[in-house]
Amino acid sequence: MRASLEARGLTKRYRSAPDGAAALADATFRYEGAGAVGFLGPNGAGKSTTLKLLVGLLSPTSGTALLNDVDVLEDRKRALWDVGAIIETPEPYPMQTIGEALRMVGRFRGLSEEGIRSNVAALSEELHLPDPHRRVSSLSKGQGQRVVLAAALLGDPCVILLDEPGSGLDPAERVVMRRLLVRLKRDHLILMSSHNMGEVTQICDDLIIIDRGRVLLRDRVDEVVARVRSRQIDVEFAHPLPPERLESLRPAVQEVAALSDRRFRLVFDGSDGTRAQIHDRCSELGQVVSFANTSLLLEEAYLQLVTPASSS
Repeated sequence: MRASLEARGLTKRYRSAPDGAAALADATFRYEGAGAVGFLGPNGAGKSTTLKLLVGLLSPTSGTALLNDVDVLEDRKRALWDVGAIIETPEPYPMQTIGEALRMVGRFRGLSEEGIRSNVAALSEELHLPDPHRRVSSLSKGQGQRVVLAAALLGDPCVILLDEPGSGLDPAERVVMRRLLVRLKRDHLILMSSHNMGEVTQICDDLIIIDRGRVLLRDRVDEVVARVRSRQIDVEFAHPLPPERLESLRPAVQEVAALSDRRFRLVFDGSDGTRAQIHDRCSELGQVVSFANTSLLLEEAYLQLVTPASSS
């Protein structure tokens, strides 16, 4: 069976919504095979609603959700049999130990006791889980999130749905999670929502951007990045430079911010011609050791799509 997830005209309206606005309106997409799809949007955009519809936690007003080509409403058990998911912020029972919580999930998934032991051992090593005898109530938020991620991966499901999987993780824990997901996407299908553009850029191959319940963009991550021109540059000189010396870069540079006595952030119109002009002028001011985009291009693409709609 080839892993797949699909939304066909998926729509959800709540009676309490003002003016009958849809939490999700006519979302349509399909992914199959292996890979990772980033699901981006501001708070309240409809990301969690979409994920809940995909796993049957909500019933759609109209449209269809399918996992591995099985309609979730028609046969939820079969649709979810080979699917692992984290939706919003699930928590194991606080009085359980980590081992008890994972064994319970393993039994729900139909694993044998030996299968549970081998799965838990592998995931414990890869996710650096705490001692299995520790109670869930004693865990930090990051530790608890790693346990929840391990639970979602028990049984090696072919489709993995993750709602903010990096929530609560410190930088080191995020690196562990990122390495795991990069490995898994080679032979699993992952859909993950995230507010962390760096995670999406480093993990995901495809991208969905959603705002106010509507899908604004579906594309390859590299294609989106290639279409965006950065309007900020960080320039670093070999030796300290008085900030007032950079005033000579105007009007090509609209703003100058000193990051240190050698590093400066420059805002310009984003064109290649102006960029080349700025580089030449900086070289006249002193030896340039670094001249690069200051922010993630994916973040700029996201802001270009979402900000105008959100502020209207």
